[in-house]
Amino acid sequence: MNRRHPTPRRSHRHVLFTAVTLAALLAAGCQTPPPPPVQRASVQDLPLDQAIAVATDALAAQVKPAQATGLAGVIAKIDNKAPAKMPVLMDPSLDAASGQQTALTRQFDQKVNDRLRTHAHLDVLPFAQQSLGRAQYLAVGTITRIDAGKGPYQIHLSLTDMKSGQVVAQSSSRAADGGFDTTPTPYYRDTPVLMLKDHVVEGYMRTAQAAPGQPADKAYLERVAAAAMIQEATTLYNNERYPEALGLYRSALTTPAGEQMRSLNGVYLTNWKLGNVAEAEQAFGKVVALGLATRTLGVKFLFNPGGTEFWSDQKISGPYTVWLRQIARQAAGSNVCMEVVGHTSRTGSESFNDRLSAQRAAFIQKRLESEAPALAGKMKSSGVGYRENLIGTGTDDASDSLDRRVEFKINQC
Repeated sequence: MNRRHPTPRRSHRHVLFTAVTLAALLAAGCQTPPPPPVQRASVQDLPLDQAIAVATDALAAQVKPAQATGLAGVIAKIDNKAPAKMPVLMDPSLDAASGQQTALTRQFDQKVNDRLRTHAHLDVLPFAQQSLGRAQYLAVGTITRIDAGKGPYQIHLSLTDMKSGQVVAQSSSRAADGGFDTTPTPYYRDTPVLMLKDHVVEGYMRTAQAAPGQPADKAYLERVAAAAMIQEATTLYNNERYPEALGLYRSALTTPAGEQMRSLNGVYLTNWKLGNVAEAEQAFGKVVALGLATRTLGVKFLFNPGGTEFWSDQKISGPYTVWLRQIARQAAGSNVCMEVVGHTSRTGSESFNDRLSAQRAAFIQKRLESEAPALAGKMKSSGVGYRENLIGTGTDDASDSLDRRVEFKINQC
């Protein structure tokens, strides 16, 4: 006679345990986990690597991958499936005091990207046109000496949701001065104009400090696609691949948001490097026209130390005649009035530099009036010495050339 084996029976305790476990898993899958505590700033002066780690880790902690809900969440937990990574790309950082990319900002970018990659829920993409459609978040950052010429550096990082346009994370830290190399990259070393007050650059820096929940700067965010193309062109320029760089700068200018100071300036720089003098002058005229239209034009005229004669090295001062001619023509054609403001680096006494900066501004004013007599009576000059230094090191080389700039303050006549 065949005997049937009885079906094993589960205890009430086991059934109850299973039900409670399932209910807990369902509840966990359906609820939004509370946000992690946010560390937005470190006020200690840390070594650079540690300061970057603190800011980057705090940034990453503020964004977590979306959790699956309902039964799908339960299954994911049972199968121990990791959530999908969130794609993020970083628009290369800037020195917020100068609006430049430098050897230090390059180092900063590499360290931030490397640190982001240690967070399993983030997938770091290269800042390139083909990455924009894939990215969920856009990272921006600045690293800037707190006081010009001395002391620690302030770091700011933020993440913007690419779909909503809102900042979703922001963090800060401070790095002790480690004798960093702040030499501008070739593009920023060669640029004739101050980028700091360009509305796109200003928007980038505002976004880096925006609190979570605030919108990213509109002028900056609307131009991210063009910025990716401009950055690719700038990398080519830095690597002395001038024909390819020129092609990309021109392509950027054909896009709806591409007409900005960085692309116009790129067309000027590459044409000058290629010996296309007429095309370079035409491009510089457009740079000046944009500066006059936005009332922000600063030009890096370098003078011999202690005097009002232009820098003796023709590799640096050779294009100054072109610059002066185009500034004069564009200003005369725009019917604007200007105050020419001279600046000096931090070398010598304050009184000496006040006089020297005023003399240099008067020299530029005279040169412009000789180029365009119609400007006579529409300009005045003044000097501020070294009180508005952006770099402040007093090295009198390429790294602090912005401190010896001449600015044109635009007014209606």
